[in-house]
Amino acid sequence: MVELLNIGSLVLGLIAWILPIVTFIRMNNLDDHSVLTLIVTSISACAISLCFQIFSINHLVTIEDWSALMDIMDTLAFVVAVLLIVTIILNVINLLIYRHRLVN
Repeated sequence: MVELLNIGSLVLGLIAWILPIVTFIRMNNLDDHSVLTLIVTSISACAISLCFQIFSINHLVTIEDWSALMDIMDTLAFVVAVLLIVTIILNVINLLIYRHRLVN
């Protein structure tokens, strides 16, 4: 069951990156509410993905698997930071493009 947390985290992380890219591609075909909905959904997918990682770490602490924690924490901290930073950058770019579209 805990393995599903990692798979779910990976899938939601990919969704968090794919949605802004889809918005870039289809910006002219989307109405204003669709763009904002996709941005909020992307950020939400990133947040849920990070929560899944916290739940996974909590499980390792609960079963006292300290060696697994020591093995994964450095990489996990890096990957979580990359997920968060890239998601924020993609969505900020989306918002800037969206704002520019509203002005014109």
